[in-house]
Amino acid sequence: MLKLNHMSPLLLSYLSFFFYLLSSSSSLNVDAAAAAAANPFTPKASLIRYWKIQISNDLPKPWFLLNKASPLTAVEYATFLKLANDQDALANQLQSFCSSANLLCFPDLAQTLEKHGNNVDFKAYTDRNFTNYGTDRLGGVDSFRNYSDGENLPVDSFRRYSRDSEFATYGVAATGGTGKFSNYADNINVPNLKFTSYSDNANGREQGFASYSDGSNAGDQSFAGYGKNGNGAVNGFDSYGKSANVIGSNFNGYGQSANGANDSFRSYGSDGNVPENGFKNYGGGGNAAVDTFANYRDQSNVGDDLFTSYAKNSNAAKANFVNYGKSFNEGTDKFTGYGKGASGHSIGFETYGVNNTFKDYAKTGVSFSKYVNASVTSSMGMMMGGKAVNKWVEPGKFFREGMLKTGTIMPMPDIKDKMPKRSFLPRVISSKLPFSMSKIMEMKKIFHAWENSSMASILAAGVGECERAPSAGETKRCVGSVEDMIDFSISVLGRNVVVRTTENTEGSKKDVMIGKVNGINGGMVTKSVSCHQSLFPYLLYYCHSVPKVRVYEADILDPKTKAKINHGVAICHVDTSSWSAGHGAFMALGSGPGKIEVCHWIFENDMTWTTAD
Repeated sequence: MLKLNHMSPLLLSYLSFFFYLLSSSSSLNVDAAAAAAANPFTPKASLIRYWKIQISNDLPKPWFLLNKASPLTAVEYATFLKLANDQDALANQLQSFCSSANLLCFPDLAQTLEKHGNNVDFKAYTDRNFTNYGTDRLGGVDSFRNYSDGENLPVDSFRRYSRDSEFATYGVAATGGTGKFSNYADNINVPNLKFTSYSDNANGREQGFASYSDGSNAGDQSFAGYGKNGNGAVNGFDSYGKSANVIGSNFNGYGQSANGANDSFRSYGSDGNVPENGFKNYGGGGNAAVDTFANYRDQSNVGDDLFTSYAKNSNAAKANFVNYGKSFNEGTDKFTGYGKGASGHSIGFETYGVNNTFKDYAKTGVSFSKYVNASVTSSMGMMMGGKAVNKWVEPGKFFREGMLKTGTIMPMPDIKDKMPKRSFLPRVISSKLPFSMSKIMEMKKIFHAWENSSMASILAAGVGECERAPSAGETKRCVGSVEDMIDFSISVLGRNVVVRTTENTEGSKKDVMIGKVNGINGGMVTKSVSCHQSLFPYLLYYCHSVPKVRVYEADILDPKTKAKINHGVAICHVDTSSWSAGHGAFMALGSGPGKIEVCHWIFENDMTWTTAD
C-alpha cells in the first residue's frame, strides 16, 4: 500500500491529475461523481481507509459522519495543500478555497449606493454594503423593513450613513429628518451588527429602532459614538433584543456631549436569555439629556449590564430606570462613575433588580424605589405559582429517564441544526492553518476577517471555547477532521466503538410517542464521547468525554397514527452533582444538582460515541 503521509505534494498532484484524466475520459462513460468517490487520492477515500485501520469492528459505517468529509477532488486537494504552505497565497484564493471545500466564508462586499441622497424604502434587505449614505442631507425619510429577516449569519455594512452595518457615521451632521428600522435582524442566528458614529453632530434628527434583533440567537450589536455632540436628537429603541438568546449589545459614547438628547429604551432585552449590555460614556458631558429605560431586561434569565461613566460630568441630566433587571434568575449589573461630577441631575431606579455593584457613584440626586433584594428573587418561583420553573427552557429539551418507555407521549424540542452547512477540512490541510488565540491575527488574515467583523467574532469565539480549560472530570478536544474525532474517541473508549445520532428532525416542536426503546450496552451506566458543532469557517466539533451516562435508542412515533417518523438517540446523565444550580435542566424539571438524572436527545448533526455492543 502507498504511504500517503510520506508522499510529496508534487507526486500527489501528478498522480491525482492522472486519475482525474482517467475519470473524465468519455470513452469510459463513467459518472464523474462516482469516479471522484472511487479515486483513492480524495480526502473521503483516505478517511475510509483510516476508519478501517483504526476501528476494530466491522459494523456498518456511519455515512452521516463520513459524508461530512471534505468534498475536494484529488486535484483540488493537491492544489490547496500546496497553498496551505503559504498562508498569503491561500488568503488570496480564499473564495475559491471556500467554494471548493464547502466552507463558511463571507463575501468581500463591493461598495454600493455611493452618496445615496434620496428618500428610500428598503424591503427584504440583506447582504449589502452602503458607503457615504445620505451625505449632507437636509431632512429626508429612510425606511428599512424586514432587514436581514430570518437570515443566518447576515453580512451587512453601512459606512458614513447620512454623513456632513456595520453602520459607520450614520446620520453624521444631518439636520432634521427621520430614520426608522423595523424588524431589524429578527429571528436570525448569530447576528453581528455594528453602528459607528451614529447620528454624530446631528441636529434635531429622530432615529427609531422597532423590533431590533428580536428572537435572535447569540451574536453581538455595537453602537459607537451614538448621538455624540448631537443637538435635540431623539432616539428610541422598542422591543430591542426581545426573546433573544445570549445577545450582546455595546453602546460607546452614547449621547456624549450632546445637547437636549432624548433617548428611550423600551422592552430592551425583555424575555431574553442571558442578555449582555454595555454602556460606556453614556451621556457623558451632556446637557439636559433625558434617558428612559422601561422594562429593561424584564423577565429575562440572568443577564449582565455594565455602565461605565454614565452621565459623568453632565448637566441637568435625567435618567429613569423602570422595572430594570427584574429577572427570574440573578443577573449582574455594574455601575462605575455613574453620575459622577454631574450637576442638577436626577436619576431614579424603580423596581430595580438584584446583584448590582455601584462604584464611584454620585452621592446626591439618586433615588431607589422597590429595589428587589436577593431573598425576593430566590422565592420568585413560589410567588408566581411555579411558573418560573419552565419559562426559559423549551419543552422537551430535558426530561427524566422514566419518560423513555414505550407509549409515553412527550414534547420533542426543536432538534434541527441551525448552523450553516460546512464540511471538514482534510487533516493535512487543517493542521497547517493557525488555530490559537496567540495566532488570531494570522487566522483573520486568511479568512478575510476584518476588525470587529462577524468573521472575526466567529474565529475568536471558536478558538476561545476550544482553549477553555476543561471542567471538573471533563476530557475535551476540538476536532477539525473526522480523523481527529476518531483519534479522540478511541483514546477514551478503545478501538471497538460506534457513533450514533438521531436519524432526522421529524417530530421537532411537536408531541411525539416513544416506540421501541433499546438501552446501549445493555442499558448499563457507561462512558461516552459527545461531539457538538461549533461555529467556524470549516466544520469544527467540540468533543468531550461524558462519564456515568446511559445511552438509549428509541423509535419516535406520530402519536395519532402510531407510524414511525424518526429514530432518536438520547443520553441520560446519571451524575449531575457538578452541574450548576441554575442549569436549564433544573429550571425545567425542578430539583437540583446531584438529586436527579437528566436526559436529552442528540440533536441533528451532533453525535455520541460509545463502545460497541
